[in-house]
Amino acid sequence: MKKLISAAVLLPGMLSAPAMAVEITGNAGVVSQYIFRGIPQSDGNPAVQGGADVAWDNGFSVGTWFSSVDNAIDNGIEGDFYGGWGGSTGDFNYFVGGTYYTYTNNWDEDYAELNLRGGWKFLSVDIAVGEYDADPTQDYTYAALKAEYNGFYAKVGNFSNDFDGTYYEVGYGNNLSVQDTYLFDYSIYYVYSDSDLVGDADNNLVLGVTRKFDIFSN
Repeated sequence: MKKLISAAVLLPGMLSAPAMAVEITGNAGVVSQYIFRGIPQSDGNPAVQGGADVAWDNGFSVGTWFSSVDNAIDNGIEGDFYGGWGGSTGDFNYFVGGTYYTYTNNWDEDYAELNLRGGWKFLSVDIAVGEYDADPTQDYTYAALKAEYNGFYAKVGNFSNDFDGTYYEVGYGNNLSVQDTYLFDYSIYYVYSDSDLVGDADNNLVLGVTRKFDIFSN
């Protein structure tokens, strides 16, 4: 299945401002299968994933993330490159940026999208507007609403324009520590999708483990 899109606009000046506090973090993990916006990306097989993020104290951030991908025809590596700016005021938070997706072995086309996110307390909205570089080119809008409480969450996502379909996701995530020593994050979630990008209705249960780590801060 072709994955949907994303792409990246690194906002001007985020790398040039002097004397700003900066934090660099990394992550590495594995999932029992890779599902993106309700669309299987690893043909039911485990996927190895990891990346790194840089965040400045003025709200700008950039990052990259990689995952193994697989289907009945080929396999490869997905690379995501993203950046943007965000912040919070009271119980509200916001973010604007972009993401660019690329693949090895011609596993899929490269694509880009504008990302908008906002949240209030336990609710968040994620919107992506992009263009899929197929022949002919296809435009799409993705919107998702997510509610979270004590590690539990429920999400509904929808595609419109040249793509159509809805998926539903529920899950739980937390971290495991032993004697106040952080070990790893873990998650379990169920995804049901009736998107035209997966053909017939699709059900998937996913287990994941991720280790986050600090690289640098000043």
